[in-house]
Amino acid sequence: MSTNLEVSGEKPHENCIFCRIAAGEIPAHVVYEDDEVKAFLDIHPIRPGHALIIPKAHYDYFDDLPAEQASAILHMGQRLGKAMKAAYGVERVAFIFTGTDVAHVHAHVVPMHEKTDITSPAYIQQQDLSYRLAPRAQDEDLKATVELLNDHMSHAIAEK
Repeated sequence: MSTNLEVSGEKPHENCIFCRIAAGEIPAHVVYEDDEVKAFLDIHPIRPGHALIIPKAHYDYFDDLPAEQASAILHMGQRLGKAMKAAYGVERVAFIFTGTDVAHVHAHVVPMHEKTDITSPAYIQQQDLSYRLAPRAQDEDLKATVELLNDHMSHAIAEK
């Protein structure tokens, strides 16, 4: 099915940052990539290793995904989660579809050092809080994290 934008020659999602990352137009600290998905480090990590998994095809929200795409993202999240547990010595890894910042399906995968690493306002006692982005990680730290996770990803990939 083509859209009017496709017929006119304009790319329908040319301003979507995740489409541009998927296409390699914008650099990212890539942890894993295949024909369907790309996993890369979040530049505003909650914890070191915080990664995003996106489908290479554009879908606005996770409930728009075909089952095969959702399965590929979840499977990648499981493999990445196992690598994070080994790399960071954590018991839990969070996997969350949020869809709040960019209208391109993406899952956050975060090694949880504390139970409050991923939280909800329901768990916050002081209700008048303001929020900000986590600090921008340094590229050197992101590169080192990619190497660390890649070392452990080879084990997780071998287990699939």
